[in-house]
Amino acid sequence: MYKIKLQNFEGPLDLLLFLIRKNEVDIYDIPIALITRQYLETIELLQQLDLDIAGEFIVMAATLMRIKSQMLIPRPVTEDEEEVVDPREELVNRLLEYRKYKEIAYTLSEKESYFRTLQPKAPQEFNFPDLPAEQMTSGNVTLFDLLYAFNQALRRFRERPKQRIIVEEISVEDQIEYIRSFLRSQEKTTFRELVRPLASKMRLMATFLAILEMIKLQEIIVRQPKAFGEIWIFRPDVQN
Repeated sequence: MYKIKLQNFEGPLDLLLFLIRKNEVDIYDIPIALITRQYLETIELLQQLDLDIAGEFIVMAATLMRIKSQMLIPRPVTEDEEEVVDPREELVNRLLEYRKYKEIAYTLSEKESYFRTLQPKAPQEFNFPDLPAEQMTSGNVTLFDLLYAFNQALRRFRERPKQRIIVEEISVEDQIEYIRSFLRSQEKTTFRELVRPLASKMRLMATFLAILEMIKLQEIIVRQPKAFGEIWIFRPDVQN
C-alpha cells in the first residue's frame, strides 16, 4: 500500500480557507452547509487516494457538522437584549488568526528571498509594502489546488457509461517514470495535458500520487499563474 502523509502538505484550516476562496464567499459569513459538504467530499477523495489523513482533519469535520447542526436549530425568540452567539464565530476567529500568521510567514519568506539577491551597502531605512492577502498564493500550488484539478479530471471517468471492469495493475513508481518520460520530451506541461492520455481511473489516481511524491523529492516544480487556473509542471532545471 502506497502512503503519503498528508500533513507534509497542508492542514484542515488550509482546506477551509481554500474552499472559502474557491467559492468566493465572505469569511465572516461562511455558508456552513456548502462548505461542510465540500469539505467532506474532499476528505472522501483523500480517502479514495489512500492518503494518510491526519487526525485533525477528522476533528474539523466533526466541528463543521456540529456547527451545521447548531445553525439548523431555530433560535428562540426572547425579550432579552443579550446578543445570540453565532455558532460560526469561534471557527471564523481561528481562520482569521491562521490566515494572518500565514500571510506574515509568506511575507517574511519573500523578504528573505529578496535580501539574498542584494549586495551589502550602507544602512538605510526601507519600508516594505504590506502584501495583500489575495497575492499570498500567487504562483504557488497547494495540495488542495492539485486535488481540485484531479477531481476535475476524474469527472470524465464518472460520466462514462458502465462497462466491464478490467483490473489493471498500476504502481506509483510506474507513473513516476511516466511523468519523467513525459518531461524528457518537453520541458514543461500542464496537469491537464499530462493526464489527458490516461485511460483509466486507477492510472489517474496513481499519477496524482506520483506528482505528490515527485514534489516531495523535488523532481518537479508546480506553478499556478492565477487562482484556480491551469497548473503547470516543470522540470527543476527549467527557469519558470
